[in-house]
Amino acid sequence: MKTIVSLGQVWAYVAVVLMVGGLLAGCQSAPQREPLRAIDRPVQLERFMGAWHVIAHIPAFIEDDAYNGVESYHLDDDGTIATTYTFNAGGFDGPWKTYHPRGFVYNLQTKAEWRMQFLWPFKSAYLIVYLDDTYETTIIGVPDRGYAWIMARSKTLPEKRYQELVALLVATGHDVTKLRRVPQR
Repeated sequence: MKTIVSLGQVWAYVAVVLMVGGLLAGCQSAPQREPLRAIDRPVQLERFMGAWHVIAHIPAFIEDDAYNGVESYHLDDDGTIATTYTFNAGGFDGPWKTYHPRGFVYNLQTKAEWRMQFLWPFKSAYLIVYLDDTYETTIIGVPDRGYAWIMARSKTLPEKRYQELVALLVATGHDVTKLRRVPQR
């Protein structure tokens, strides 16, 4: 059976490989401080599932010009998390990009620490570092603080709420000079 692969698929594969390599290198480098940790209270996975709009991020290179970013989660019967990350690249009318990493709950007690697999067999840490009681806003990070995502169930947040979430990133040691607001429309 002959498989035809487009140049776009090859470049998407290369981009994912480079991103995963960068994430793994960042997570494995010698930290100068304690690695970031996930929240220590239990996360109700069923409530966490669904669509989250990316409000702001310290981006990975594949998403540094993302518009309309949405990360969606679905808990599969085997306990893994089917993930879909979509956005327009470069502008509201830019090409639609879609990624499908798979999430694996790593900390079974709190369910706040996952491993995301973009490319088999590599998995990267995915930490829920903040989650409000109503499951309306969350902050996701990685141990070395190189990436972070402020996400919400709605496309926008009141400025005061946004600034509170940015302050949480500062409190957890993130370099918010690298933070980029993701345009949503």
